[in-house]
Amino acid sequence: MKVSILQFPGTNCEYDTQHAFESLGATTEIIWHKSESIPSDTNLLVVAGGFSYGDYLRSGAIAKFSPVMKAVTEYANNGGKVLGICNGFQVLTEAGLLPGALKRNDGLHFISKYHHLKVENNDNIFLEELNNGDVVNIPIAHHDGNYYINESGLQDLKDNNQILLTYSDKQGNTLNPNGSVNAIAGVCNKEKNVFGLMPHPERAMEMILGSNDGVNMLKGFLQS
Repeated sequence: MKVSILQFPGTNCEYDTQHAFESLGATTEIIWHKSESIPSDTNLLVVAGGFSYGDYLRSGAIAKFSPVMKAVTEYANNGGKVLGICNGFQVLTEAGLLPGALKRNDGLHFISKYHHLKVENNDNIFLEELNNGDVVNIPIAHHDGNYYINESGLQDLKDNNQILLTYSDKQGNTLNPNGSVNAIAGVCNKEKNVFGLMPHPERAMEMILGSNDGVNMLKGFLQS
């Protein structure tokens, strides 16, 4: 399996992401944001986390104008699988590839810690290795992770099983660290080929780091 990973000025998780997928047996390639195409053998395109363009203006708002994003949009619209992690999630919402928006955390502070997530919908390739109701422990690291969507959009997410993950405690009870609507931590598009989440599964691949719960999150892409 070939995983292509986007790199913008300010991206800082591309090599973590590369290591995570290579540890699962995938081949990878880092794609600079000025590229106007996606490698033809790409099976999964990842928009990695970090601070694209220093998070000036709004997080991800400048990155959506990078040359590579036209190719990303075409790739996604043709059914290609796309995963956006943290800043990558922000980029995908700004580009209109995922619904909703990410705004400043309720507490107005950067949050960096492990946090539990509850699996809400596993009828997708991303989370098919997990069960609905499973709780995983995954790091979060964001200043603008407060997911917002209006009431009609939220109802659409519910109707189409697009809410993938919510923030919880160890028992699966809602525990919202940033003010996200309905404690949403991750969503997908209606076609279920574009996925985004604020937490960092690529940082939870080995127990020496505190958790390996990210393994089964990312393995789903390799099984498809």
